[in-house]
Amino acid sequence: MVADVRAESLKAKHAALDTQISLEERRPLPDTSLIHDLKRQKLKIKDELQKIAVH
Repeated sequence: MVADVRAESLKAKHAALDTQISLEERRPLPDTSLIHDLKRQKLKIKDELQKIAVH
């Protein structure tokens, strides 16, 4: 039960980061360091989701 709630929360954060990345990439002068940081956060969330799925 707790894992399901945690997974849903992580999925929502993952989607929000994806949206932020898309918006930043569409700007005339995107901040590449911000994009890199957002992608790193997104990858960490993906790793956490995989750990939850295994257990």
